[in-house]
Amino acid sequence: MRLAGIGHRYGDAPPALTDIDVTWEDGGAYALLGPSGCGKTTMLNIISGLLTPSEGRVLFDGVDVTDRSTVSRNIAQVFQFPVIYDTMTVAENLAFPLRNRGVAPDRIKHRVGVIAEMLEMSGQLDTRAAGLAADAKQKISLGRGLVREDVSAVLFDEPLTVIDPHLKWQLRRKLKQIHHELKLTLVYVTHDQVEALTFADQVVVMTRGRAVQIGTASELFERPQHTFVGNFIGSPGMNFLPAKWSGEGIEVAGHVLPARELKPTLGDAGEFTLGVRPEYVQLAAAGQSDALPAKVQKAQDIGTYQLLTATSGDTLIRARLSPETRTPKVGDDVWLHVLGTHTCFYKNEELIA
Repeated sequence: MRLAGIGHRYGDAPPALTDIDVTWEDGGAYALLGPSGCGKTTMLNIISGLLTPSEGRVLFDGVDVTDRSTVSRNIAQVFQFPVIYDTMTVAENLAFPLRNRGVAPDRIKHRVGVIAEMLEMSGQLDTRAAGLAADAKQKISLGRGLVREDVSAVLFDEPLTVIDPHLKWQLRRKLKQIHHELKLTLVYVTHDQVEALTFADQVVVMTRGRAVQIGTASELFERPQHTFVGNFIGSPGMNFLPAKWSGEGIEVAGHVLPARELKPTLGDAGEFTLGVRPEYVQLAAAGQSDALPAKVQKAQDIGTYQLLTATSGDTLIRARLSPETRTPKVGDDVWLHVLGTHTCFYKNEELIA
């Protein structure tokens, strides 16, 4: 499945999508991740045929389906809120998409049984949906999307929004298991990075109608291609420090850090931004030439790690330290390593090194 040069605009409003070019392999699990209003649902509706793009083409197995109806695209879609029939039983709801397509009764019974077992609803097949809790109804809605074996893809539009937080992990795990067993192509829309990164093989990170990076959880964390990705992925997000080349090093907050090996890459960059994850900021010995002096503003014990917030001049720096590390106190002077193999460099929000 491919979106080729997709752009979309609603009337005279600014573009909702701009130059989207994404290819998904059959049988993969993918996520569209980004904040509200970034274009995720618009993209999903273009894939499903609920919306015709202003620009570009939608291709399934190389066939142009841009102008085809949702029915002819052979897509199943699961929405944010449960779409089920309260007057029907769980079994009747799960069977409904198959009955509509004239599937043989024996095959329907088998398929409903398989999906109900995967969703841990085998004991509720004869229960009317009206009496079930919201999470159970959403499981039925998920099941209705998964019950067909012939779909080109199953699209999920923030399907766990109405689910109680402590049940979300269970359903994410269940979806991952179902994907592994059924080998269906799944596309999952969410604003929650944990949902996206734990569910998907590949994540499309979106902002302002653009897909700024497509990659695995590790790629998004280690080498964000855009400053938005560095900030959006991770808790807390990446540190961004204004910098420029100076002599044989990088000047940050008025201090020059030796980095001669980076001169071929950054020597002509002028002003740029140094990006480093809090996980890779380390305490250094006082006066160390390759470290920044800073003053501690906040020290928090999170349990599994300690979060240190410090300032070097006007520049804010956060460090995630192990629980065993002696955490400096508020007001203490510290020296921090911000340069290393995990450090990234950005110009105009894009990764340059």
